Amino acid sequence: MSEQPNLVLVSSAGKPAAVKGLLASLNLPLTTPLTTAASITEAAEILFNSGSEGLLLTGKQGGEELASLLCDHELLARLPDGVALLDAENTIRWANPAMVAWCTCENVVGHNFYAVLGDPEILGPDYCPLHTAVATGSATSSTLRVGESRYLHVHATALPSGSLPEASMPTTTPLVLVSVRDVSRQILEQEKRAAIHQAGRQLADLTPDELAGMTIEERIELLKSNILHYSKDLLKFDVVEIRLVDEQTGRLEPLLAEGMEPMARERLLYAKQEDNGVTGYVAATGKSYLCNDTVADPRYIEGCRDAKSSLTVALVLHDRVIGTFNVESPKPGAFDNTDLQFLEIFSRDVAASLNTLELLVAEKASTAAESVEAIHGAVALPVDAILHEAVGVMEKYIGHDADVVARLQQILRNARDIKQVIQRVGETMTPTHAHAQLRQQDRRPGLAGRRVLVVDADDQVRSAAHSLLERYGCTVEAARDAAEAVSLVRASSGEAYDVIFADIRLPDMSGYELLLKLREIIDPVPLVLMTGFGYDPGHSIVKARQAGIDLVLYKPFRIDQLLDIVDRAVTAFSSNAAAPASPAAGDA
Repeated sequence: MSEQPNLVLVSSAGKPAAVKGLLASLNLPLTTPLTTAASITEAAEILFNSGSEGLLLTGKQGGEELASLLCDHELLARLPDGVALLDAENTIRWANPAMVAWCTCENVVGHNFYAVLGDPEILGPDYCPLHTAVATGSATSSTLRVGESRYLHVHATALPSGSLPEASMPTTTPLVLVSVRDVSRQILEQEKRAAIHQAGRQLADLTPDELAGMTIEERIELLKSNILHYSKDLLKFDVVEIRLVDEQTGRLEPLLAEGMEPMARERLLYAKQEDNGVTGYVAATGKSYLCNDTVADPRYIEGCRDAKSSLTVALVLHDRVIGTFNVESPKPGAFDNTDLQFLEIFSRDVAASLNTLELLVAEKASTAAESVEAIHGAVALPVDAILHEAVGVMEKYIGHDADVVARLQQILRNARDIKQVIQRVGETMTPTHAHAQLRQQDRRPGLAGRRVLVVDADDQVRSAAHSLLERYGCTVEAARDAAEAVSLVRASSGEAYDVIFADIRLPDMSGYELLLKLREIIDPVPLVLMTGFGYDPGHSIVKARQAGIDLVLYKPFRIDQLLDIVDRAVTAFSSNAAAPASPAAGDA
């Protein structure tokens, strides 16, 4: 202690005579500097904040009360959250150091709570948290925005009357205990996640008019440009590399490389865990990979010159790895788990956009191909209608007029040839790279030349079956109900259907009842039932399975699901397929 210590005197009556004796007993002169405090709370505040070296108590102030108060003060002073005690007018009566650190002035006692925080914007959910706490006596909370990028979460609780000793905090108004926590990082991360999601949705967001005026190459370049733009401006990644998996060879083909060394861009990499760097490991396993030290990491292969850290995630679509997204930095430990989460979020949208583009390349490679497909789609259902009418008339003349039947059979052949002619003309008009893309995607050679019958009352289902399956070389015909389907099967002498798709609920009978009808004509019946997960009142699926038919296609279906089940049906039925039975006598 110094020769002239600064002491704090707890007394509301200045320097009473008792102080003289107390100073004398401490061998201190009467001229010792004293700072007077009206309460123990005020004295403790002065003691902690002003550098005073001692505390003098007069009257009945208790040592136990002081010890408890000093202990509480020490605890609150060390809290990372801000803590303040306010009166009903929102005036700060006391604040801990963390609270003071967030304020615009050093001495906050006696100032308005919102004013010392710079009059922040109240974001809710309670837009008057302090008033609510006083008025209701219950706890409430809200979020404040201070400036552009700081967010504070405020929790206010009204103190019950008598919770503080009158001597330590004399007041006639309610008091509110406020805790303040900095939640800037959490909220900024939430905002960035939302921005990343929005950016992902906009990667390939074009109007139909814009799409119609762009070539496939232009769409690819636009997508690459958007990916790079958001990677740099939003995610703050300067070095970016995207590779796509070639499903035939497993090779990782470069799609986009920004900031990578030329040798790295041209490097042959495969989706393998060993000897193909971090990128090959991620492509093979689907696991994200955070490399904080490229020098010490045995999997890392140099991509960016002098890179010290990297982050690589898989591009995943429907649980299938279609590529990798890699970013690098010349700084060691430049990426953390938050960056990893952001890149994974963005990569999901990148994968979806790449898949959309892949489908566009495969399905609409040029304006000529689009035109041919549109024409083909427009005539598919009308041609089916011609087939139905011709078959219906032909069944009436079978056994009565052979010349009429022969002419009707020629009409059937001509009607079926219409779609084949359109398909052949379209192939001659479609650019070569479109056929190459289809081969790379999945040509399904086992489907070429297969005859498929689709029975469904929904025009869209029948039209989709035409569009999707005929693109892979199938010959598709469609019926609206079971009666039309039975007539087509009966008239298909010498040209049996390889697969018959039928909805479980047709306008005139159930899918199982159709199976029984078809068994009167052909056996086995290459039937695949379709359902939209709705109620099956006739239990067609259960009965069909009991009868040996266990192939089911659920609507709405993806193209790969449709192709897979056609493959399975062809394999299951082709070896045992029987020729159509001759018409019964009653049908003649």
